[in-house]
Amino acid sequence: MNFIPKISLLLLFIFSSCHSSAQKKTDYKKSIDSLIQNTNPDFNGTVIITKNGKTLYSNVKGYSNFETKKPLKIDTQFEIMSNSKQITAVLILLEVEKGKIDLHAPIKKYLPELKQNWADSVTVHQLLNHSHGIIDLEKPLAFRPGTQFKYGNLNYSLLGKIVEFSTKKSYAETAETLFKKLKMNKTVCYSLDKTQNLATGYYSAKNVFTPAGPSFINDENLGADGILSTVEDLAIWNNHLHKGKILKPESYQLFIKNTILSQHNFFGKEAEGYGYGIRSIQKEKFKYFGHTGLGDGFSSVNLYFPESDVSLIVLENQMPEDSNLFYACGSKIKNILFESDLLLKK
Repeated sequence: MNFIPKISLLLLFIFSSCHSSAQKKTDYKKSIDSLIQNTNPDFNGTVIITKNGKTLYSNVKGYSNFETKKPLKIDTQFEIMSNSKQITAVLILLEVEKGKIDLHAPIKKYLPELKQNWADSVTVHQLLNHSHGIIDLEKPLAFRPGTQFKYGNLNYSLLGKIVEFSTKKSYAETAETLFKKLKMNKTVCYSLDKTQNLATGYYSAKNVFTPAGPSFINDENLGADGILSTVEDLAIWNNHLHKGKILKPESYQLFIKNTILSQHNFFGKEAEGYGYGIRSIQKEKFKYFGHTGLGDGFSSVNLYFPESDVSLIVLENQMPEDSNLFYACGSKIKNILFESDLLLKK
């Protein structure tokens, strides 16, 4: 007599549970809002999430300048630091497409001023994937080129100079021409006369913020760390770069191809593939491409999930004193997305 009512109750319970679970999986916006307001260390920056080129979520919290209490805005510029490297890699590949650069030629061909013996053996490809062995312009190589991964900035500074050699223009002029073409109107190369909309960078310890001081970026290292941008402009960059609107398909495949393994704590404890200024993550819950940037009191995270066409970009004008807290909020937001339904295939 009680069998049918029990079955009905059971079905109702299952339906309610499934419905509740579905609701929970799609509530990433509320979770990120809560995280940004309550995380430790305090979040001070901007966030954007896009899908199919459209903004699904954005948020801003904190100050562009703590001394004047100037608030951050969604279009505030940040130094994106090492996320600049993928832009340099793209500029190189555009020159490769024109037949002006051979990825496997020695860098001496494009930097004739280099007198070091290793300039005849290190290739452009090895500069791009950090397998060059250069530790200092005046020192011998640390290892035979192509045999190890050693992350650095000097190699991308050299790549910036190769861009200049090939284009016969300054790095800034070449990069900013591309930004204008893509309508990345808030993105420029660092120079003292272009910092009006730039947030001040801070070092943080126990939520006390100390100005980082003058930027270490100069004309010599623009290729490594020199781009100022916003979350909205970087979303435009991702939408063009990863959807075939900048590079030819074969060039894009070179860009993302896993040519060497490296490990970075933000991307997990295991070594993952590295392409040209970008990491290819295969061992987490979802496959994605991404990179981080850190320095001058700034922190940046730029991730792209190809299966769902989702971008996550987090820019902060604070750099924690405790290295265990680097990219803390970006990592937590990534984990929130992992538990949502947003990253499911298109």
